[in-house]
Amino acid sequence: MAAGVITTGSLPKLLWPGLQELFGVTYNQHEKTYPLLFDTVKSDKAYEEYVQVTGFGIGQYKPQGQSISYDSQQQGFVTRLTNAAYALGYIVTEEEIEDNLYPKISQSRTRSLAFSMLQAKEVNTHLIYNRAFTSGYTGGDGVVLCSTAHPNVSGGTYANTPTVAADLSEASYEDGLIAIKGFTDDKGLFINVKAKSLIVARQEWYNALRLTKSVYRPGTADNDINATLIDASVPGGAIQSVYLTSPHAWFIRTDAGGDGKGLIYQERTPIKFFQDNEFDTRNMKAGAMERYTAGWEDPRGVWGNNGP
Repeated sequence: MAAGVITTGSLPKLLWPGLQELFGVTYNQHEKTYPLLFDTVKSDKAYEEYVQVTGFGIGQYKPQGQSISYDSQQQGFVTRLTNAAYALGYIVTEEEIEDNLYPKISQSRTRSLAFSMLQAKEVNTHLIYNRAFTSGYTGGDGVVLCSTAHPNVSGGTYANTPTVAADLSEASYEDGLIAIKGFTDDKGLFINVKAKSLIVARQEWYNALRLTKSVYRPGTADNDINATLIDASVPGGAIQSVYLTSPHAWFIRTDAGGDGKGLIYQERTPIKFFQDNEFDTRNMKAGAMERYTAGWEDPRGVWGNNGP
C-alpha cells in the first residue's frame, strides 16, 4: 500500500458503531489576514515584472535671459514576482469509504484540505513581513524590505525603518507616522504617502488597541488627547496577525503614495479542488492546487520596526 493512503486500518474505530464524538478534524478558523496586508494583483503569466520610472527633480531657478534647466526620466529598479504552485491531496481506499460508519469524517476531508491550503497561503505570504529585516531576502533595489539604506536611482538613499529599533509605544508609533509623512520620491521630492493600518503580532495586540482606540493618551495620567486617533492617522486601525513570527516587530502599512503598489499578493490561479478514482486500485484521490506569490514593488508601502 502506498504511503499516505487512508485505509480501514488508518481509522479502525470508524468501522464500529457507538462512538459518542469525533474531534480534532475541524476547528474554527481565523479570519483571512493576508488580504489586509497586501494589494491583490491578478496575473496571467508565469511571472510579472514591476518597473520603476523616475520623475523629474525640483524646479530650478532661471536667471533672466538664460536657458531653462532640463531633467530626464529613466528606468529604475525592476521587480520580478514569479508565481509558484502549492498543492495538497489525500488518497482513500474504496474499502475505507464503504466501511466508514461516520460520514462526518469523509465530509470533513475537503474542509480540512481547504483549511490546510489557506494556512499555507497565510504562512507563505507572511514571509514578506517575517523576512522584512532578514539579510538575503531582497527586492528589486537589492536590499531587504525594511532598510535604512534603500538606494535611489538618482542617487542617495531613503529609509522605511528607524536606525534604532523600538518596541511599539506611543513615541515609536508617532515617530513612524512622522517618518512616513517625510517620504520622498526618487528625485527627493516630498510625496503624500498615507498610513493605512498598524500590523502587529498577537503579543502586541492589546498594546496596539490602546494606541489606536484610546481617546486620551494611553498609559499616562495626562488629560491630553490621543493625537493619532483625533487625526485619524491610521484609518484602518490595528490588525492582528497570528502568522507574524517576531513577537515585537510591527508595521505601518501605507498606500505607497502613487499609482503603483507597495506590498503585493499576486494571484495566477485561484484554488481548484479535484478528485478521481484510480482504475486498478479503485483508490479515490482528492486534491487542491493554486498558484500565487507575494512580494513588494515599492518599499514605501510599509514602515517597519523590528522591535528589540
